[in-house]
Amino acid sequence: MINDPDAISALLKSSKNIAVVGLSPKQHRASYMVAAYMQAHGYRIIPVNPGYAGDLILGECCYPGLIEASREHAIDIVDCFRNADDIPPIAEQAIAISAPCLWMQSGIVNVAAAAALQSAGVFVVMDRCLKIEHQIRPNLFSDTSNR
Repeated sequence: MINDPDAISALLKSSKNIAVVGLSPKQHRASYMVAAYMQAHGYRIIPVNPGYAGDLILGECCYPGLIEASREHAIDIVDCFRNADDIPPIAEQAIAISAPCLWMQSGIVNVAAAAALQSAGVFVVMDRCLKIEHQIRPNLFSDTSNR
């Protein structure tokens, strides 16, 4: 089921590594603010942005794509800061690396990609902000020592 609140809670509690596709090094951008917040709450951020491949963003090496990032890191959540039309190839990569979840940030909806992801067993979140979803579940995240 897409956007299932109980599944989102379980996902956030069990996840450790978030690949942020479209992460910008610019501190005023939403992708940076969300990633910095999640990092501050114990998650490992894995930047994915071909324009900054090899650079450091939030102290982490940026990768050109999910395939390259998955060679060095386990990925629990693929968090997308890209236009809805850009989601299908990201979804294909998420399926190829067996990512458990693909998360489309607020304002991003791609029903066809979501259907393909679900058929491949990938949990899908659409049109939701990862930071806000984390913030509304404070009791689940008082202990981040397991991260």
